[in-house]
Amino acid sequence: MPVMQAKETGLPVAIKKKPKLLPKLIKYRYLYLMLIPGITLYILFSYVPMYGIVLAFKKFMYNKGILGSPWVGLDNFVYIMKNKDFWNAFKNTLIISFGKLIFGFPAPIILALLLNELRSQKFKRTIQSVLYLPHFLSWIIIYGIVFNLVSATSGVTSKILMQYFGIRQVAILGNPKYFRPLIYITSIWKGAGWGTIIYLAAIAGINPELYESAIIDGANRFKQCIYITLPSLKYAILVLLILDMGGVMDAGFDQIFNFYDPATYSVGDIIDTYVYRLGITGGRYEISTAVGLFKSVINCILLITANQIVKSFGEEGLY
Repeated sequence: MPVMQAKETGLPVAIKKKPKLLPKLIKYRYLYLMLIPGITLYILFSYVPMYGIVLAFKKFMYNKGILGSPWVGLDNFVYIMKNKDFWNAFKNTLIISFGKLIFGFPAPIILALLLNELRSQKFKRTIQSVLYLPHFLSWIIIYGIVFNLVSATSGVTSKILMQYFGIRQVAILGNPKYFRPLIYITSIWKGAGWGTIIYLAAIAGINPELYESAIIDGANRFKQCIYITLPSLKYAILVLLILDMGGVMDAGFDQIFNFYDPATYSVGDIIDTYVYRLGITGGRYEISTAVGLFKSVINCILLITANQIVKSFGEEGLY
């Protein structure tokens, strides 16, 4: 092993050679081979399609294709900035996303804390299975369930109110007044149970000695939850909050697309549904690409900002 003298002390110091790349590749060749399919799919479906971003700066012509279409610079962005429907969709996206963040983000945390307090493991596993189930249902199925429950004409609640109380139910579906609350409620119902998985895993990793010390000091279950369990979940909460902030501009296309209709466009039309109508239905692919690129840039800015805010308070961020 080569030896050199340190400048400060004059004593010999051994220099460690960096391991060569080829021997490491040979040693862990099977692990690297297992990575190839995932990396290949990621490149094909995440990086190769990125060449289509140039369409945001062109006027698309079917006979010339994406690369052959004429360059128009920022004209497409100027168009969307002057479009009232875009700004309405932008406003609705922010309102719905932050509404989901305010009402939906704490739900898995509260649910995980409640599940952690259950003493019977058999009952706990049963409740967890029931709570996980909605996550595996598609939004079209969930809309069908909601329709059969709250439809003003054929819903279960409508028939019960009319038959037993003589009350006609107010129209909920297709009513702008109830659209956003319905979106928040169904979003929590579908995702809260699944979201508890990470928090329950974090709770399982808490040192039991902390609870034993708290019991000796006279802390009840509520105080143990407040002073031990919640602080131990701080890092998981912050990481998931940063990731959710990075997806604020994704208000949930599948959900909104199944629940909204022309009557609720004013309160329910988001950027993704606007892009769908403009690009897929209207054939304005260059405009929809520009809107999608604009949304991605905003998401990136929000993610970086949220991460920096968390780090400014002395906490660990994503990077």
